[in-house]
This record gives sequence, structure tokens and C-alpha cells, in this order.
Amino acid sequence: MTVAYQRKPVLWDVDYDAPPNRLVAIVGPNGAGKSTLIKACLGLVPRASGQVEFWGQSYRNSRARVGYVPQRESVDWDFPVSALDVVCMGRYRRIGWFRPVTGTHKAAALACMDRVSMRDYAGRQISQLSGGQQQRVFLARALAQEADLYFMDEPFAGVDAATERAIVDVLRELKSAGKTVMVVHHDLQTVPEYFDDVILLNMRIVAAGPVRDVFTKDNLHKTYGGRLTLLSEASDAVARAAGEL
Repeated sequence: MTVAYQRKPVLWDVDYDAPPNRLVAIVGPNGAGKSTLIKACLGLVPRASGQVEFWGQSYRNSRARVGYVPQRESVDWDFPVSALDVVCMGRYRRIGWFRPVTGTHKAAALACMDRVSMRDYAGRQISQLSGGQQQRVFLARALAQEADLYFMDEPFAGVDAATERAIVDVLRELKSAGKTVMVVHHDLQTVPEYFDDVILLNMRIVAAGPVRDVFTKDNLHKTYGGRLTLLSEASDAVARAAGEL
């Protein structure tokens, strides 16, 4: 797959087969095309060439099995809906468009809010929530969809420590349930702790596979060009994962 904005390539000849039942980090420098990769897979930005398949089918035919948590910055938080309304949106493919949300679907949505400790905020207008609470609500919406594959675009960005722990718990629950989750992630130090696989991306895929094999000092330098000040700390994380520290 290749993606270009105004004829300038953003992703070039990307070829990747996501493994089932894994937590996958998408890692790379700013402008590497991480969010674009997700959006191109979901048809939110046009592809210059190539194709994307989900279980051998198009996204249109597989949409009910795919969940998406966008970046918080891309959401209109002033839209007049409650937190419960947002979570119920994840049920629409089961409810049917322009049909009322029944008590059964509301109960399922509330159960998802329980999983991220947000049930007490169900009636709160979405703009009245903190950034971490908003992120939890969007995570609950994805859970309400009951998908098999999830894309999450920087779910840890700008959240507090409690929310980060809650997100990690949900990721592990999803994996235990046999789901695959692909996450745009920036904190290199937590990659070995949170994820099974990693995609190192800088317009092209530099390396992809299990963290223990791919998340190496050499591959990080190839991905970031040695410019990142956190590389030494990331290297320590690699060493810890390998049991060297």
C-alpha cells in the first residue's frame, strides 16, 4: 500500500499481515505515517495504490468486526451528547441506524463503561469530562462494538497514570478474548511491557514482528535515524525485556 498527500508519499510500499490474537504497537518518529497507516486501512484517507483486506474481504464487508479509537484531538467534544450516548454509538451496527436504543443495548453499553470505570459518568455531557475520562469513554465505545480487530490511535496520549493502567488492562482483556489490537504508540520505554509485536515505521516498514526479535537498538536507530533523545532509555527497555538488566 502507498499513500500520498498532494503527490508527496506518506507511506511507501507498506506490506504487513497482522497476526491474530496479539497486541501490536505501531512505532516511529513524528511524520512517519503511523496515524495515516490506520486511516488508510479504514478508508478514511485515500490510497495511491495497493489494497487492504480483512479476513480476505474488503473493509466495507468487514466493518462490523473492526473497532476504531481515534485521537482525542480529532473529536468534536462540544457535540451535545452524554458519555452513555457515545458508548451506545458502538452498538449501532447491532441496533440498526435510526432505530431506538433499547434497554438491552444500554445495559451492554453500561457494562462496557464498567470495564473502564466510567459508569458513574454515564449521564455526563462528554465535554464536561477530563481528557483521561474522554479517552476511557471512547475505549468503552470500541468495546461495545464487540469487534475482533481494534485500531487505536495514540490512546495513551495525555492521559493520567490511572487511565493508562485502565487502558493496558483492557488491552490485555481483549487479547485474552482472542482479539487483535493495533496501537499507535509513542513511549518506547513501555513497548516491551505492553505489547507482543511491534511495527517500526518511517514511511516504510523498517521492521515488524515480535518485540523480542524486532525491538532492537539497530532497528530503532534505523527507524529514528539516531535523532531521538530517548533512544538510550528505549535501549534500556530492550535490555530489560531481554533480561540483561
